[in-house]
Amino acid sequence: MTRGQAARTSTDGRLLRSERSRQLIADALYELLGEGDLQPSAQKVADRAGVGIRTVFRLFSDMDALYATVNARLDLEAAPLLRGGPSEGASLVERTQSLLAERVVLYERFGPYIRATNRYRNRSEFLAAEYRKLFLSLRERLLRWLPELRDATADLVEALDQATSFEAWDRLRNDQRLSRPRAQAAMHCATQALVEKLEDQT
Repeated sequence: MTRGQAARTSTDGRLLRSERSRQLIADALYELLGEGDLQPSAQKVADRAGVGIRTVFRLFSDMDALYATVNARLDLEAAPLLRGGPSEGASLVERTQSLLAERVVLYERFGPYIRATNRYRNRSEFLAAEYRKLFLSLRERLLRWLPELRDATADLVEALDQATSFEAWDRLRNDQRLSRPRAQAAMHCATQALVEKLEDQT
């Protein structure tokens, strides 16, 4: 092996080790957030990943850079849950039920990550932007499932947006401590009267 080949091999080895460390660190944050640790410290992430704290900040300029890596993974995992849409000919009531079923799956699966983003978005421009993106995405999905809302009063749109929001679900599940079926029933009850008003307006 020539000196140049040896140098390239050494460089390739360092790059592979760095990429492996990046993955371990991102996996650690993903796991900690998923377990309900809303803001794990860089040291805690390093300990879970099995690397030194200096390695974390050598590979990620700050915690937002690390959050961005985890968020890219979450986007990929959420995509299949958001591919569905209303069936042709489905009634308003049927589409509302399908919308709620989609949200329950989404909120249950990604609740810990949404909760962490919501709690600390005032301290991070990245998390604030991600939360805003989520809000707009959910609103767009609401209008896709219930296009009648495009011609409804603004107050009714806002009320249905709030009634089907993650914050409403999070309160039902964590503050009121309802089981998943009971929380889903409560959310359905909260939206039912609003949907009846929507029917009257269309």
